[in-house]
Amino acid sequence: MIRKVGAALAFALVAGAFAALGVETASADTRTVVSSGTARLAPTALGTDAIQDPEYRAQEEEGGGNGGKGTPKVNRPFGLQKKLFPGQTLPAPSVASSAIAGSNPELATSFDGLTFRQQRLANGGNQFSVEPPDQALCAGRGHVVESVNTVMRVFDKAGNPVTGVQDLNTFYGYPAQFDRTPDAAEPFGPFITDPVCYYDPEFDRYVLVVLTLDQEPDTGDFTGANHLDVAVTASGDPTGAWTIYRIQVADDGDATTPRHHNCPCIGDYPHIGSDANGVYVTTNEYSFFGSGFNGAQIYALPKSQLYGGGMTLDVTQIENTRISGSPGFTLAPATSNPGDYAREANGTEYFLSTVAGDGSETGNSTGTADKIGVWALTGTNTLGAKNPKLRLTSYVLPSQAYVFPPSSNQKAGPFPLGECINDTSGALSVIGLPGVDCWALFFDEEPAHDEVISSPDSSDTRMFQVWYRQGQLYGAAGTGMNLSGDDTTRAGIAWWHVAPSLRVTGVDAKLSAAVQHQGYLGHAGNNLTYPAFAVRPDGTGIIAFSVMGNDYYPSAGYAIYNGAGFGDVHVARAGLGPDDGFTGYKAFVGDPPRTRWGDYGAAVTDGTSFWIASEYIGQACTLAQYLTPPIGSCGGTRASLGNWYTRVSHVTP
Repeated sequence: MIRKVGAALAFALVAGAFAALGVETASADTRTVVSSGTARLAPTALGTDAIQDPEYRAQEEEGGGNGGKGTPKVNRPFGLQKKLFPGQTLPAPSVASSAIAGSNPELATSFDGLTFRQQRLANGGNQFSVEPPDQALCAGRGHVVESVNTVMRVFDKAGNPVTGVQDLNTFYGYPAQFDRTPDAAEPFGPFITDPVCYYDPEFDRYVLVVLTLDQEPDTGDFTGANHLDVAVTASGDPTGAWTIYRIQVADDGDATTPRHHNCPCIGDYPHIGSDANGVYVTTNEYSFFGSGFNGAQIYALPKSQLYGGGMTLDVTQIENTRISGSPGFTLAPATSNPGDYAREANGTEYFLSTVAGDGSETGNSTGTADKIGVWALTGTNTLGAKNPKLRLTSYVLPSQAYVFPPSSNQKAGPFPLGECINDTSGALSVIGLPGVDCWALFFDEEPAHDEVISSPDSSDTRMFQVWYRQGQLYGAAGTGMNLSGDDTTRAGIAWWHVAPSLRVTGVDAKLSAAVQHQGYLGHAGNNLTYPAFAVRPDGTGIIAFSVMGNDYYPSAGYAIYNGAGFGDVHVARAGLGPDDGFTGYKAFVGDPPRTRWGDYGAAVTDGTSFWIASEYIGQACTLAQYLTPPIGSCGGTRASLGNWYTRVSHVTP
């Protein structure tokens, strides 16, 4: 239940250099969310490894976008690059290849986090196969909390599991993702995706946020209703009590939300950050069933209320974010070290964004730019008041060029799911079905037998995680690049170290910014994808990412920032085989397939050290091993439709 407590507030958004002159307006809406209760982790046993029907949600890979009845069509083009800088198309930057480090002396602890198999079999198996593993990680006093897609788990700092694998549907108080009880009348629970996590070291609280899409329980059709479900611990113990708040984000005027164009809309791709006064969650707002993009939304949550565990929480939504006449897209809010906050202009939370391409995630190769967006939300110390006096300003900053990255190639190896689809040899004779081909495990009609090792998605050019340190901002995005010694364009990392500046006159705050350092990170013959940037108090930083290509199966990597640039590429854990998931094969998702990978990684500080997490492949098996009962399990190392792993590492440079 949500009730409105304030009239709309006026915000000024000031365009910066290289932007159209004049003042654009955003708006804000403050409403009160009533807690839906408390929760505790109560994991149940994993389910059976047997192949079940259905294995994945019909017409739907994680995050939507395949169409079909009741399916949201998200991440569509909105032409930002064409509007903001018409006619600009830049070549992929030429980059010196970084070396691979011969050792990792700073790697204190490294262990396997959550896996595809655990996600699929959680809650007694009442789950779907889901790709990719959206990576959430936060670390506090004695604990590491990891979440991917629809599951979470708590570890101690030695890497030992403190809990079992908790499905998020149960944790947030919903029916199972999919009830596999025979002839269940209402088998579909809400669809949970895109978890993000934040640990506040000053208040000793964990915050876990997911996007939840409501479905018709009998058919699985999406209703259009969706919400950010916010869980916050009552103490520094994530195995204890959590308080739950649900923030409606459909913005169609129902549940006292504002009424936006062509809604109900979806609050896609949440990011999380904080300053001294609030926790901030940003989304990209697309029409749920139609077309159109309404810009990024910012949801500001006052810490004074959020950490109190009370029945109500005031939420201020900053709407209609715009930069130089175009909608803001993927505003990544900054996170900082304890006590290190921007206190100018009565408290400021900073954001970074990129401005290239359309953000459609559909393979548009024309998105290029040599500028980034810097944003400041000021007046944050008024959060929690009846009428928060917030102001949002933006600035377009000239930068190095970045371009839409290509998909990532993989080192050749066994890919038993793809090989099963290709089988015409009667491979199921080994399990007592003579003359039956392996593809019959999954399909009623014979598919084409032309599957190949997949090329995992390298994302687009959107900004990933952002860090604030002593008045400086650090961020990274994906880009295509031409590496020295390599004749093929690869996916790599563009990174920025930026100094923002606010000039405050009365109630006005004018934002500007300057690049302190910037550069690229790549390794010839290979791809670096889904970077996450964190910086400790002394200015030393880290970027976590996945590594894959000619020389590496998908692996977990990182590089250390020395305050001005990065050193060698480190491989925290080398992959053991190729990615072999269902989104990489035409027979499951159509032609061409889009092999889902990552969506985002994670990096956080813990005193003078870092915790990082990335996706990698932690197993390999042959088709013969795949067909050894239980089929698809390969000895309990994977599930039938996928084999991704996550790797969590503790690094002290």
